[in-house]
Parts: sequence; structure tokens; C-alpha cells
Amino acid sequence: MQTPPEHAYPTHWEADVVLRDGGTARIRPITPDDAERLVSFYEQVSDESKYYRFFAPYPRLSDRDVHRFTHHDYIDRVGLAATVGGEFIATVRYDRINDQGLPAKDPHDDQAEVAFLVQDAHQGRGVASALLEHIAAVARERGIRRFAAEVLPANSKMIKVFTDAGYTHKRTFEDGVVRLEFDLEPTEQSMAVMRGREQRAEARSVQRLLAPGSVAVIGTGRAPGGLGRTALRSLLDSGFTGRVHAVNHAFPEDLRRLDPEDVPAVRALREIADPVDLAVIAVPADSVPEVIRDCGEHGVQGVLVLSSGYAEAGPDGRERQRALLRQARSYGMRLIGPNAFGLINTAPDVRLNASLAPRMPGAGHIGLFTQSGAIGIALLSGLHARGPGDGGIAGVSAFVSAGNRADVSGNDLLQYWYEDPDTDVVILYLESIGNPRKFARLARRTAAVKPVVVAKGARHNGTAPPGHAVPTVRVPDSTVAALMRQAGVIRVDTVTELIDAGLLLASQPLPAGPRIAILGNSESLALLAYDACLTEGLRPLRPHVLASAATPDDFRAALAEALAADGCDAVVVTAIPWVGEGAAVSPGGSEGAALADALRTAATAHPQKPVTVVHLAMEDLAETLAAPAQPAEPEAPDRGDPKPAAQPAAPAPAPPPVPARAPRPPAPTGPPPTLTTRHAPPARDAEAGPPRRPRREPLRIPAYPAAERAVRSLAEAVRYAAWRREAVDPGRVPEYDDIQEVQAGADIERLLDRLTPDVPSGRSVPVPPQDAEALLARYGIRTCPVLPAPDPDTAVRAAARLGYPVALKTTAPHLRHRPDLGGVRLDIAGEAELRRTYAELTDFLGSPEELRPVVQSMVPRGVDTVVRAAIDPAAGAVLSFGLAGAPSQLLGDIAHRLIPATDREVAEQIRSIRAAPLLFGWRGSQPVDTAALAELLLRVSRLVDDHPEVVGVDLEPVVVAAHGLSVLGATVRLARPPATTDLGPRRLPVY
Repeated sequence: MQTPPEHAYPTHWEADVVLRDGGTARIRPITPDDAERLVSFYEQVSDESKYYRFFAPYPRLSDRDVHRFTHHDYIDRVGLAATVGGEFIATVRYDRINDQGLPAKDPHDDQAEVAFLVQDAHQGRGVASALLEHIAAVARERGIRRFAAEVLPANSKMIKVFTDAGYTHKRTFEDGVVRLEFDLEPTEQSMAVMRGREQRAEARSVQRLLAPGSVAVIGTGRAPGGLGRTALRSLLDSGFTGRVHAVNHAFPEDLRRLDPEDVPAVRALREIADPVDLAVIAVPADSVPEVIRDCGEHGVQGVLVLSSGYAEAGPDGRERQRALLRQARSYGMRLIGPNAFGLINTAPDVRLNASLAPRMPGAGHIGLFTQSGAIGIALLSGLHARGPGDGGIAGVSAFVSAGNRADVSGNDLLQYWYEDPDTDVVILYLESIGNPRKFARLARRTAAVKPVVVAKGARHNGTAPPGHAVPTVRVPDSTVAALMRQAGVIRVDTVTELIDAGLLLASQPLPAGPRIAILGNSESLALLAYDACLTEGLRPLRPHVLASAATPDDFRAALAEALAADGCDAVVVTAIPWVGEGAAVSPGGSEGAALADALRTAATAHPQKPVTVVHLAMEDLAETLAAPAQPAEPEAPDRGDPKPAAQPAAPAPAPPPVPARAPRPPAPTGPPPTLTTRHAPPARDAEAGPPRRPRREPLRIPAYPAAERAVRSLAEAVRYAAWRREAVDPGRVPEYDDIQEVQAGADIERLLDRLTPDVPSGRSVPVPPQDAEALLARYGIRTCPVLPAPDPDTAVRAAARLGYPVALKTTAPHLRHRPDLGGVRLDIAGEAELRRTYAELTDFLGSPEELRPVVQSMVPRGVDTVVRAAIDPAAGAVLSFGLAGAPSQLLGDIAHRLIPATDREVAEQIRSIRAAPLLFGWRGSQPVDTAALAELLLRVSRLVDDHPEVVGVDLEPVVVAAHGLSVLGATVRLARPPATTDLGPRRLPVY
């Protein structure tokens, strides 16, 4: 283990954390310069808390105490402090001890005594729990494996901090003191506890921003127009239920209320006697630091910075943005922006529009997050056009447009929306992902209870947009899309598709399968919908074409019949204006409104199946379907708890054959799952999420002006529903008895010490072939021996050692994995043939020094594949699989999964590549041993997951035969892991 020089300040231990109440604190190592802060902190601690800490009255710290508590070697003695506004609010320290409980002399002693002290005013905020996570991570880094703590029995709060942490612990009582000992190795329970605390704290921090009791707009202009005055106008027009203040240092001294808005006007925040929960800042960037200071001193909980001139303006602006973030967090405030568009909360008890949007969107159940103000405007406008007004199909629960996203990000909103009962669908427009591993974790958890729809900009240029300081993703966008799908995210490409998918998911139940009924009064439109279904991999039934003069009653009867059929999972209704005589439309009514009523009546009677409408030249139909409407009589079943469908009608005609090129989702088996209800969550464990609040709401049906858009949205719902069914049983990460995890860790540590003494931190190094083979063997991955052949005589000796027949191949970088260039010769049966082949190879391709030839035993014939695992700085640990050669290199036919992969995910990964039929007996060929291939993938996944130092594994080719497989080539790369990862203690990111 590399040990830093004694007394070196460990900057990587610094972290910003969100506390239980949604505020933030900074955790950092204590230094000798903190003596005065420590004394001031101790003076504000009650006598009772001091007694609990020292087991005796201890009114003040002596000079010796202050020196001891501020001077650490950061190895055997470590102290951390939680600070707000630069002042201590809590401390924790550990001292390494031996088995007798005395100060350790041996650096191999792996136990330490730990003690906390929390200022009384900050007790109950979760400060001690956060400090325990960080001090435990520090201790593990320094080789400490176990903590001991002595606590008075009356100090129940501190006992609870230790026992609730989820670590394996032992509790004893002796001499009037409770002694707790616990291992520091993270457990499944401790990780679940930490993740749960993180979710609750970050959700609470967002909730404080979205539901403030009072808002101050700082930088309100004296004349109409400008950022500040526009934001103030939006607040007032939305009907905000809290208090509003206008702040501008240039207001006249005698101004008390701002006209014509008639709101209180002050020159400085300190003139406001009441608390301020949210500050909307619209002043020039140079003036923002002074405003942030005033907000911090006034106790503001969060700030929304509309001002520009930060990271989007270049390097100087980026430094200004980082300073802004540090300053805001130092006061315990969350920050939206800078360069933000704003935030909206449509809840009737809040009605907050702290944004530059010209109108308040209708209330509903779609949560929106964007990193772009322009896209935010487009989304709000698009939703308004599809269903304006409260309760419409396009209603919004909350909207946040975070601009440069220096602090609050999409991850924070996922934490909030995960448990928000008023949000049914999450829509995200992302231009960068600051913490992709955390995003994948949160998206997977949220998608298990409600749909998450994502469109990502800046997909192909390999760089983040201006203002977004994040790691650059090295993997292709197709890989990112595949990893999102694995996490249950619905990935779309455009703003229009975001809205289309969001509307359907917010208003309709999830389909039980891919069988789609199509009906309507236009054969051409029905055929377009049929073709679109095939393109999207759905299984459409033969269209039911009504007469062009079909009445609303005809549509109602046809829709009711389709919904009642057992062979139908969803219905697409196509409609054009009808031509005919009769009283289909009441006097004064419109044909669109009449048809909408008929469709609603039929759909209400069968609420467990989704319905979508495609219309041409019938805008009133779309408007009526999108608007709130009272349920038809008799009262429809609750869409959150659907009743059994009506008795099915006669089975629909068998669908025509689907072309082989159109992939088919698996047909549902058994009774319809709970997913046929409105996004009902699967069977839940402790991580599955909060229960959904049942709602009885008017039936709304999404309508689209093009068949392709309607079917694409429906197909996304079908795929998401299938993922939800599979997420109930995601598989498991197998345990293998022959894996030698501890020994592999020791090998890796030795290799890193040997290979990386002069390598910059974070740079990876290749492992020598023999060491790579030995490391892989620790995980049961056997590679075929390869012997160097620098000359013909050595090649002959190598072949004799391995046994004929053998292969002779080059290993030069420009010829590796290029059998088309003649660098691989197979089935060499004897010495004479080997010498002749060696001469041909060197004559044709170059000298032995250039070619680096090797000899290898022949293995059973099979299908050549490639297995890779790599750590991408932005995407995380990725397991990849494909067929070797042209399919993967030329066509990009590679499947990816996040690590750790489960047995079910690996089985799906093997089948998901386009060339998969070659593995399963294509055109009469013998199927290969995919079970052995799956086991190899799982072993590679375990290796990379168990050892973050392994940053790259490349097995190529892997020849998969009818029985077993052979790994013919293997490379491994190692690097020292980063000081902090998503698996470490919770912390806010710094960009």
C-alpha cells in the first residue's frame, strides 16, 4: 500500500454533503490552523453534550487538548470537522489502538477508537451519520478495519448513530459504559442505509427549493423588463402562495412597495425581517458573490442564479463558477444555475413560477428537468400546445432548468421524483452527465416505479457543452444508449419524441405485451400504422377498417371489441373526418368532440389496456381528448387498481407473418402482470421505492398527427413494460467457489507497486502477459499457452513442447486480429511444415523482430468472439461482447452491460447482438456452448467489480466451440483507483 508522506494534507478527504434537513455542510480534515474554530465550537456545546463526550464535566479545552485535537498525522490519528459558514458544527476523530486498547505502535494494528461531538443546535440533522461514513472511509484507506467506541448508556442518540449504520457490530456493557465494536467493511445493509439517507437528504434539499415559504428576487429592476423584473412578474402571475420581496440596492431609500406589482421593496436582504427560503438572483456576475454572502448570513436555504457570465464564457468564467459553488455550499445552501432558466412547481398549495417562462404550465403529473433554457421553453410550449390547463394530458408537476448545473442536477431531481406522489413520468433533457454511475443507479431505481424518458444532446462531438465541466465519455453514443436501456431508461432523440412518449406514459396504463390492434375509418392510415408497428418490432393484428362514413358509435363499438379481446395488448385508433348522413353529431357539436366522447366511453370500460389515437385534419379531436373530462357513467374502475376486463369477444384474426428482420419482444406468458395497472410498481424490497398514492382521474387519451409518432411512443411503452417485468427478477451475480479474490488483490497490489512507481496518478499500465494469465487464472479464466518464436528453431522447440498441430501467428500491433493479412497460419502438423510456414510468413510480412511470431496449440473449431471490460471515466465499468472480426470492428455489432452484470443480463447480452444466430445453429450449423460463454462474461465482470484497479480486460479471440471455449489472447491493464468513487461515502460532486 502506498502511504503518503506524514502530515501531507489529504485534499481528497474534503467533501460537501447534504444533511437530513436538506441543508449542506462541508467535511474536511482538521488542521493546526483550526485552533480558534475548535475553541469557539466547544464553547457553543452544552454541558450535557460535553459530559457525554468526556464522561465527566469538561467546561473548556486546555491548550494541550486544543493542540492534540488539531494536530494529526492523517494516518494513525485523524480528525474531521463538519463546517457551515466556515465554522465547526461537529467533529469526529479516531486514534489507532492495539489489541489492549493502548495507542498503537505497530503500523499493522488495524483497530481504532472513534469519538464524535456535535453542536446541540445541529443535532438531529444527520451530521454524525455523515461524519461516520467519511471517517470510516478514511480509516479503511489507512488500513484500519475495525472501530471501537465507548458511549454512556444515556447517550442514546450516539448509540443509535453506530447501530443504525448497518455495519456488523458487537455490543457489550462493562463498568457503566457501552462498548461498541464494528467492522468497517461495507455490507449490503450499510450500503442500503447510506443510499437511503442520501436519497432522503437530496430529495429534501430539492423539496425546499420547489416549495419555499418566501422568495426574494434580488436584482429586481426599477423599470419593466430585465431578468429580475421578469422573474418577479412570473412569480406574481402564477399565484405563488408564499411571500415575495423585491430587492435592489438602487431602490430609493423611501421606497417601501414596488408598483405596479405592489410587493415589498428593500435595498438589502438584511432589511427583510422574516426568513427567506429561496433567493432568485438576477444581478451581474461580478456582484453575485456579495449577494451570496448576504443570503448566507440571512439564512437563505437555496439560491437560483439566473445571471450569466460563468463557465459558458470561458476559463475565467469557469473559475468564477467554481468559486460561486464553494461560497454557496459554505453557507449550507443548494444552488440552481448559474445561467439558469428557472424552476416551477404547479402544486396548488405552492403555485411557484420562479422562471423566465411567460406562462405557468397546467398542473399535472409530468416532471421536467433540462440543462438548456431553450429546450426548456420548447418543452413547456410543446406540452402547452398538446394539453393546456390544469388537469390536462400535458400537465406538469415540477420543472427545473438548471443552466450550467454547477450544483443541483438531474440526479438530485431523480432523488426527489422517485418518492414524489404527484409525478408519474420523469422527462430529462441532458447535455452532459456529471456522475454517470450515480445516474445509472438512480435511473434504474426510479424506472422501477415510474418511467424515465431521456433525450441527450451533444452526443457525437465527444465534448461537453460550454459551462459543463464533466469527464468526456470515450465510449460511443450507442454504448451509452444501451447502458441507459439496461437501467430502464427510455432513450429518445428529439424534443418531439420526449413529449410524445411522456404524454402516452402519463395518461395510459402500460401494455402487457406487443400485440397491437389497429382500427379506423381510413385504410391508408391504418396501413401506415401497421407498417410502423412492424418497424418498431411490435406485433400488429390485421387492421380493422371501418367505413369512411363510420359514426362515433361505430368507433366506440369497434374499440370496445378490440379492448375486450384476449389477443390484444393495446389499440391504435386512426381517424379522419367522416363523410355521410345522419345525426352522428348533435346540433352545435363538432365531429371531433363527438368522436372523443365515444372513444373515452369505450376506453373507460377497459382501463387496463392503453389506447392512442392518430388523426388527420381533426384538431378538435386531439384537444377534446387531451382536456380533462368527467368519467363516463357508470363510474369507471380506478386506473390505479383496474378491475377485470369485460368478457372477451371473438378472437381477432391471426396477424400476418412478421418479417424476420423486425425484432420481436418476448410474448407475455401467464396472467397479465401488475404492470397492466397504471405504472404499478413490481414486487418491492427495501430498495423498490415508495408506494404509489391511488388517484381517480379523468380519462385522457393521447392523440398524434402521424402514425409513426404514435406507434413509436407505444413501442417505447411496450419495451419499458417488458423491462419492468424483468426488473422484478433481475437475476443474480453468481458466486464461484474457485475465485481467489484475496489472492488476486495481493497480486494486483504487487503488480502496481512494480509497474507504477513513476506513472502519473490515474494512468493505466499494461500487465506483462505471464502476470496477466496468472491474474485471470485467479478468477477461473484459463488462457491457452503462447510461446515466443523469434526464430525457426525456437518455434520448433515450442511446438514440440505444446504438441502438434499448432498455430503460428504474429503479434505485431499492426497485424493483431488481422487474419485477412495472412498473419495467422493454422493446423501446422509437423516440423517441416512449421519451418516452411515460418519462412513464408517472414518473407511475405517482414522480419521476426517486426512480426514477433508466437506458437500456440490448436483448439476445437468454433465461433470467434471478443469479450472486453473497461472503465470509462464517465460511463463507469462496462462489459462488452461481440463476434470477433468484421461484425464488431466494421459493423459495431457489440452488446454492452454495466458491471456488475447478473446471469440474466449476460444471457440477454449474448442474444442481443445482430450476429447472435451464428451462436445458436444458424443454417444448420452446430450450436456453440453459450453457457460457457456466459460464465466467462460473469467471471470477467466479477474481476473488474471486485478490483477497481483492473481498468481494462481484453480477451480476443475467444473461440466458443460446441463444448467449452478457449481464450487465445488476453491483455489486462491496471491503474490505481481514484480516491473517491460512487461506492464511497456520499458527497456532492464538484465540476
